[in-house]
Amino acid sequence: MISYIKADRTMDSSDTQRNKCAACYKQFNKKEHLVEHMRISYHSVHEPMCGICGKRCRSFEALRDHLIGLLPKAECERIFRERGCTICLTILSSPNALRVHRDSCQLSRGSNGVLHRFANLGIQDDLRIDTGKARVVALACKMVGGGSDGSLDLCARVCIIDEYENILFHSYVKPQLPVTNYRYESTGIRPEYLQDAMPVRHVQKKVHDFLCNGEPIWKIRPRGGKARTVVGHGLDHDMKCLEMDYPLVKIRDTAKYPPLMKTSKLSNSLKYLTKSYLGYDIQHGIQDPYNDCVATMRLYKRMRSQAHKMEEYPLATDPQNKNNFCSWRQSELERMSPNQLFEISRSDFYCWCLDTKDVA
Repeated sequence: MISYIKADRTMDSSDTQRNKCAACYKQFNKKEHLVEHMRISYHSVHEPMCGICGKRCRSFEALRDHLIGLLPKAECERIFRERGCTICLTILSSPNALRVHRDSCQLSRGSNGVLHRFANLGIQDDLRIDTGKARVVALACKMVGGGSDGSLDLCARVCIIDEYENILFHSYVKPQLPVTNYRYESTGIRPEYLQDAMPVRHVQKKVHDFLCNGEPIWKIRPRGGKARTVVGHGLDHDMKCLEMDYPLVKIRDTAKYPPLMKTSKLSNSLKYLTKSYLGYDIQHGIQDPYNDCVATMRLYKRMRSQAHKMEEYPLATDPQNKNNFCSWRQSELERMSPNQLFEISRSDFYCWCLDTKDVA
């Protein structure tokens, strides 16, 4: 009797091993449960991967927990402590290679010379929009308070930079509503800075025309075309305060990018992301939108440079962005190996590494 029980347990264990997810390594008693897991999990090559055991994680937060969290995988933690970069979570070949890598991985706060210092001193800059070939730009705003209690966000300062951290536009903005709280401790904005500032309607039109670059809204495509890609953190809020409507296919928001979000699918602050994934601090005391632009652009470029399989991929905003399981019968899926199921699986978000494809 005991031998039968042991045999049954052995068989169950081997069956479970055969029903192990090739991405996150979860194990299931039945193949149909694994198929359902793959159908709803949206695993793909674009998910962050442990460089030691190969496990795929939904976000870099989850990968960090896997490596050095409260309950890390012991072997992965041991190797990561010796050869792992705590900023980009890459595993290097040796401790010496790690030391060399850290010099380039840990960044410092940006600076853009005289124009940047003038902006910090409160000198209003005229509209300096470059009509060149800046295909990707970062945008950030600083808000003052309106309304009876000062809680209504009003855009009072806008900054736009290119991929090389050069300022294209940095100006104060005059809100339509009266300002009741200038929030000087964090914005550094005084009433006189906004007195002769450009009205928000003028700023909105100039920035919108620049971003669209002469391309009609309805013709804007995910990649390619004339319209510029806009990078930022919480861009929906910034666009709303600027009274702008820009296509989602051209927005790269570090607050809503799944690999940069918390394991609870909530947004991380830009301050936390900059410290964790770039290695330096921002947003202490009076905050400059230029520094926010630099941080979001660097985060975007770091995520864009991920070495993933380059394939045609729909945007997450496309309702047809589904796994390929719908084209297979259940019986066919259950005959597939875990690796084969992973090969036909697709993520439910658009990976920024696809922006590196040269699309006309």
